[in-house]
Amino acid sequence: MARLWVPSYDCILLVISSKMASPRVTLFLSIPFMIIGFLLSRSPSMMTSVSPSKPWADGPMKLITTPQFQTKKTDIFTSGATHMALLHNSILRGYNSIYHQAPLLLDQDKADFIGYALAWYRFVKSHHDDEEASLFTKVEELLQDKTVFEETHHEHESFLAGLAEFEKYLSGLQSPTDFSADELLQIMSTFQEPFEKHFHSEISTIAKFSEHPNAPKEGTPENTAAAATFKAWGKSTVTKAGMTDVVPFFLLNLDRTVEDGMWAHWPPMPAPIKWGLINIAGAFHSGWWKFASCDANGQPQELWAYRAAAIKAQKEEQARA
Repeated sequence: MARLWVPSYDCILLVISSKMASPRVTLFLSIPFMIIGFLLSRSPSMMTSVSPSKPWADGPMKLITTPQFQTKKTDIFTSGATHMALLHNSILRGYNSIYHQAPLLLDQDKADFIGYALAWYRFVKSHHDDEEASLFTKVEELLQDKTVFEETHHEHESFLAGLAEFEKYLSGLQSPTDFSADELLQIMSTFQEPFEKHFHSEISTIAKFSEHPNAPKEGTPENTAAAATFKAWGKSTVTKAGMTDVVPFFLLNLDRTVEDGMWAHWPPMPAPIKWGLINIAGAFHSGWWKFASCDANGQPQELWAYRAAAIKAQKEEQARA
């Protein structure tokens, strides 16, 4: 993958000093460029990636086929369920990437892996809380039916205790070297089944709202307002969860090749904004994103722990030769 050229500090200083005689002015003007250069040098775009050749982030939890791809419908609830499925799939790939890589970690990677796994936790917890506090209430009001999410509420309760244990274990480690893959995987096994069931069934639940007797008709003001509600919630739910941790996690676990590339440009936003969210926001915790399932271009990549283990084995083999 081509690397982004980042101007060196010496290069920047040469350009500035050629125009300005004062060393103080030169130093002052160079600071923003130094900061930008530093961040870009740590951005996900600078990381090399290779295509997957080993078990990847499409299991053990199965990914969701979007309702829009499956049915070709475009009503507000099919569209809303589809966008929710895309977000859910990012979370599921995150879980799967943690599951596969935990047993293979090298000691030097454990601190970054713990940060990555805790970013996944914050993503899930914020997503759950935002649904309960905002989205569900708005949909219930739209359909004039307080019962539509009854089963969904029960499903949420089925995995929250295990999710809390996941966070408690990782946050409670005295040192990254204390990390135990066996212990983490045991905790994950306590909520994997209900978690997977819920993340799939919620999509079916939302898609079926198009058949509800109070579902707004196409072309009505109510339908337009409902579409705006889904759009506004979708924009805010990830960004307010954390710009330098949850947002890069979300975007770096979005596979832009799925379903014949139908979602290559989802979520819709100007390309420079998306680039900045991945590479500038992502630079703050740059070490975490090597564990992501996809690269900065949304292409599936070999999970880092496999690559790190292979590099270590190769070095050991060379040392013995």
